[in-house]
Amino acid sequence: MLNLTQRLIIGCVVIAALGVCLVAFTHRALVVAGQWHLAIALLISLILVEVATVMLVLHPIRMLASDAVKIARGNLEHRVEWSSRDSFGVIAAELNRIAVRLRELRDSEAGRRQMEFQLSDAVLQSIFEPIIVTDAKGHILKLNQAAGDVLGEAANDRLALTNTPGGDKILSAIRDAISMQKPIAAEGEAAMLPMRIGKQSRSYRLRTMPMRDSDGRLLGTVTTLEDVTTLQDTDRFKTQFISVASKKLRDPLLQLRRGLYALGHGFGGELLPLQSELVVEASSEAEKLSDLMADLIEVAELDTGKRELKLERLRPLPLLDEARNRYVDEAAAKGVRIEVSAFADLSFVMADRRALRSVLDNLVANALRYTPADGEILLAAEEMKEFVQFTVRDSGRGIEADRLSTIFDRFNPFSESGTGMGLALVRRLVESLGGQIAVESRLGHGTTFRFTLPVAVAEAIPHPVEVG
Repeated sequence: MLNLTQRLIIGCVVIAALGVCLVAFTHRALVVAGQWHLAIALLISLILVEVATVMLVLHPIRMLASDAVKIARGNLEHRVEWSSRDSFGVIAAELNRIAVRLRELRDSEAGRRQMEFQLSDAVLQSIFEPIIVTDAKGHILKLNQAAGDVLGEAANDRLALTNTPGGDKILSAIRDAISMQKPIAAEGEAAMLPMRIGKQSRSYRLRTMPMRDSDGRLLGTVTTLEDVTTLQDTDRFKTQFISVASKKLRDPLLQLRRGLYALGHGFGGELLPLQSELVVEASSEAEKLSDLMADLIEVAELDTGKRELKLERLRPLPLLDEARNRYVDEAAAKGVRIEVSAFADLSFVMADRRALRSVLDNLVANALRYTPADGEILLAAEEMKEFVQFTVRDSGRGIEADRLSTIFDRFNPFSESGTGMGLALVRRLVESLGGQIAVESRLGHGTTFRFTLPVAVAEAIPHPVEVG
């Protein structure tokens, strides 16, 4: 397709050709009449008129094109100067109007973004807890005043942050959140960060969340440091109180159980039917109280560090078989089957035998409590890289969704039976052995507990070397 200049040139050529024909026709008449110089003047005038016409048309077009290019390149302050009201004037006016509208949109968008930035920054600074924001590569982009107070001069220096107490855990959580693209929120002592602000020592719980845009692309991470110093002090006081109270109550409870045992077995004389029923019920309640005391003492010992774990290499399958054998009679009386599924050559785990027995007993007893007749409980184990995963699955009624978040809490308010301390003890024992525990459940579909234990490092076996 021809552009405007080419069309004008072709038009001028056509007009010139017609002019030449006209000049040739009139030239003969003028030469015959002796006026040849008039013929030449006519031809030159025709050419000049055509050139002037082309210039008059192309010049304003080129000016408008230059103005449009400046506006398109972002110079929205530029204006097209054109005073006439012809077609070129209309084009110039529309270009000016477009430039004004684009500038208004740019200013309003920039203002909106500036306002959003100021608002988000104000929200970040107003949060009492330390907040650290990074990009998708783990570089720190923003932190609030609380984070600056905690981290000090090391806040913007990764090397200095690594050498700061707790800084290596922060960087490790950020790296894990980016690489795994999931929230990092450790529990127990592993999530605690000891920090010092001036002369005060504080403890923080570390949580890191990945940030994504509307398309799911990773933008960076947000790390929160929750000050749990007061909670730790309170928890430490409760632990000490529980430890002391449990030990002070243990001896009176033992005497009470002995007395009930003696009455129930006729050492104090023959009992009437109602008296015998009351002794049986009292003995059952004393047994529950004894279990609670034992759990309280064990949890307190774990929290205070008085419980010393004796780690040894243990095979998973015998541990599961032993747990099954301890409850098989009780399960059979209830009409519940207990199955074991694990390979005999699974790797050894490094664990405390007493602690692991307590974990399995609590989980199996809990499963048996909620599994109806003709139900089944599965005890399984499988190897997963550096861990062995143990599974306790039942076919009971399941657990409501709103209970799952508190299932491992001490004195679980949703516990319908038992001491309410069993699962809290299970979690503490598993974590003290270097593992993690999780629960999955739906109403009507049973409950599955899974916990991991680290694989034991293979021991080097020396072989005799023959000389000669």
